[in-house]
Amino acid sequence: MRRNTIRLLTAGLAAVFLLTACRNNDTVSPEAEPTAAAEATPVPTAEAEPTEEPEPTEVPAPTEVPVEDSGMVEVKYATQMALPDNEAFAFTKDMKVGWNLGNCFDAHDSGCADEMDYETVWCGAKVTKELIHTMKEAGFKTIRVPVSWHNHVDGNNNISEKWMNRVEEVIGWICDEDMYAIINIHHDNDDAFYPSYDKLDKSKKYVTAIWKQVAERFADYDEHVIFETLNEPRQVGTDHEWWIDDKTADYAKEAFDCVNQLNQAAVDAIRANGKGHNPDRYILVPGYCAAPEFETYDDFKIPNDSAENRIIISAHAYTPYNFALNISGTDKFSIKGGNGTGDIDYFIKSLHRSFISKGIPVVITEWGSLDKNNLESRLDFTAYYVATAAHYGIPTVLWDNNAYKSSGENFGIIDRATLEWRFPEIKDQLIYSATSTWGE
Repeated sequence: MRRNTIRLLTAGLAAVFLLTACRNNDTVSPEAEPTAAAEATPVPTAEAEPTEEPEPTEVPAPTEVPVEDSGMVEVKYATQMALPDNEAFAFTKDMKVGWNLGNCFDAHDSGCADEMDYETVWCGAKVTKELIHTMKEAGFKTIRVPVSWHNHVDGNNNISEKWMNRVEEVIGWICDEDMYAIINIHHDNDDAFYPSYDKLDKSKKYVTAIWKQVAERFADYDEHVIFETLNEPRQVGTDHEWWIDDKTADYAKEAFDCVNQLNQAAVDAIRANGKGHNPDRYILVPGYCAAPEFETYDDFKIPNDSAENRIIISAHAYTPYNFALNISGTDKFSIKGGNGTGDIDYFIKSLHRSFISKGIPVVITEWGSLDKNNLESRLDFTAYYVATAAHYGIPTVLWDNNAYKSSGENFGIIDRATLEWRFPEIKDQLIYSATSTWGE
């Protein structure tokens, strides 16, 4: 690993970012393989650039300083960020650094005769208790468990008992390790719900039904179980699925409003359960396609909640897009050269201004960088991304789809079958950056 130390005396240049989930794997057959998000996502254009630059808080001049060599890429800030002092921020600080169990329970529409085969149809490996323990031993504090439900419900949206039991078993293993577990509604967008007025009633019924059942099943699990209402809610199949240029257009207003209403329906269903820890459980909510650009826009509304300060904003940011997610994009990222750092500065500062500074917590529930045979750049990216987010009080949850050698999106860092770390350097760097930089 390259050893260097960077003292960050800031960064405030704006750039455009584009965000989306990743879902590709080398074990998937072509007909079952999910569509690569990079192909569906337009490359940012000049018209999509933010019009407002973030307010600089420090001097934009990163320089190397001599310190004892830690073996990690060090990112330090000259000043300490004043973070809100409340219970919600103490909670997200403890979440700190996480990992996604991607391409597992979120697999869908693959024609499995046995519904339980969905667990492995995309990722090729069954979840084991040993895997969860390995993540805990590595230093991870949070595991996000994306779940697609629509292949496991009957005509009345009743969830299969076998499927619910298996999800609960894995969530239980996470809680047994004193880690945080995030459960969501993942790839049900389009099949079961859709953020448009003509499908809103049916969508609300589905979202409400799922969360009623999940809330009932996990009522007695304490705050280590976190509910995430939706994953990247968006108008699938449109030319604005992943990016809306004109946020004031009627179709944009409709999409934003429907996402707000679906988030509210989910929160209401969870709180209405009234049992165990559900009255004050932490709930993650996304904006349109979980993009910070749309979450920091005025039309995004945080749901009304009977519990005080228990809503957390869920954001996805594969930023800078051309490095992190675009397969045909650049393989270069550099802290010292400022190559790509401005994109990260911009969106994290925008989340800070809109939420953190107002006492509302944020978690980046998906992020990561494709393997382009560019380990040094990925280490710089990991260090800068995680340290900057931590500096502003935002935990990060790395996307991992257990893919290493496909022609698509290779985000895997650990082999789930063998428990071998494919990229131990990235694992070590992100744990280090998340735990050494919080609010610094």
